[in-house]
Amino acid sequence: MNTPPSPRVAPFVQTEINWDKLDKKRFYVVGAGLFTGVTVALYPVSVVKTRLQVASKDVAERSAFSVVKGILKNDGVPGLYRGFGTVITGAVPARIIFLTALETTKISAFKLVAPFEFSEPTQAAIANGMAGMTASLFSQAVFVPIDVVSQKLMVQGYSGHATYTGGIDVATKIIKSYGVRGLYRGFGLSVMTYSPSSAAWWASYGSSQRVIWRLLGYGSDSEATVPPSQSKIVLVQALGGIIAGATASSITTPLDTIKTRLQVMGHQENRPSAKQVVKDLIAQDGWKGFYRGLGPRFFSMSAWGTSMILTYEYLSNIPFLYTQVYHSRFFF
Repeated sequence: MNTPPSPRVAPFVQTEINWDKLDKKRFYVVGAGLFTGVTVALYPVSVVKTRLQVASKDVAERSAFSVVKGILKNDGVPGLYRGFGTVITGAVPARIIFLTALETTKISAFKLVAPFEFSEPTQAAIANGMAGMTASLFSQAVFVPIDVVSQKLMVQGYSGHATYTGGIDVATKIIKSYGVRGLYRGFGLSVMTYSPSSAAWWASYGSSQRVIWRLLGYGSDSEATVPPSQSKIVLVQALGGIIAGATASSITTPLDTIKTRLQVMGHQENRPSAKQVVKDLIAQDGWKGFYRGLGPRFFSMSAWGTSMILTYEYLSNIPFLYTQVYHSRFFF
């Protein structure tokens, strides 16, 4: 009797989540707590990035280090969490909307690109990119008002910006002056920023993982029969997150800078247009002004994405279906 050949290893099944097999209750309940923890850890980075992007020409704090030093000197550690209450209130439901749309869309996207017979990294880039962009579009309805309110709290009293008593005070004043549409100031730029950013992040993450696994000898044509260790999987995920963060932040930071300045400065008597914001940035710093806050944004995007993927891994608890995966055209 012939012994059946050992199934070859497809590590992609361990690093991408099968939505159909995901424990939804565990995902929504436990995931909310984990994502809250990640938000607490990374929120100061967003405060620093935002301050760098809106700083006027005469402000001395022009580096991430000097911004942190100034915040700690004037407000202590609580200063690094200005606007946090507003963000945490809306970020968890917004993140769940994003992840739900991401995973349900990704399955359809992989099936959509399958007939074109692209290479695995190309299929992953296109499918993950489509899913990331779609998920971002769905979540912007919640994200944009949070951005508008929280960013104004982040920079209150800084570089000549107004002060507020809290998120409700900001929202009330905006609605009183401009109606609900005031909370969606910069919505178009947000879509133009976050959708391509999300698409670039997920496309880079999906394709870079496949390239890395191939370099490690785990490609679809590999004869490897020993599954990769958990530590190796985590390292590949982290490296993929760093590559994705670098790619997405480099592409979309200029739009993010314009969007942030438009939203933060968007409720003064003479509200600047996007065109005026661009002119002011060029006048103050030249073209490099569009990349204000690039360092913190790169760190935040890499850390956020990698943390999210590791949280996925914890929540999914999917058994390794090597044989089934290797007889399939899709790796998810």
